Amino acid sequence: MTEENRTPVDDLTFRQGMDELDAIVAQLEGNTLELEDSLAAYERGVALLRNLRGRLDTAQQKVEVLMGQMEQSATDEEIDTSLHKA
Repeated sequence: MTEENRTPVDDLTFRQGMDELDAIVAQLEGNTLELEDSLAAYERGVALLRNLRGRLDTAQQKVEVLMGQMEQSATDEEIDTSLHKA
């Protein structure tokens, strides 16, 4: 696929991005591309990787927020009052 015909990285679904990244890695490992094509593929791979990591970080933050909402806040009985007992 030529540079002009590629879907912008931000417009890909996570799965599409992963699939394309896997294909790029396979191409680069195959060592069949010309130098210029290898550089272009590597550049696209870096862009995909940066985007996918950002999405994973965002998803992780959302999960942490949701997990935090599930935790109940401590009641007065559960709070350590050992300083008052001394």
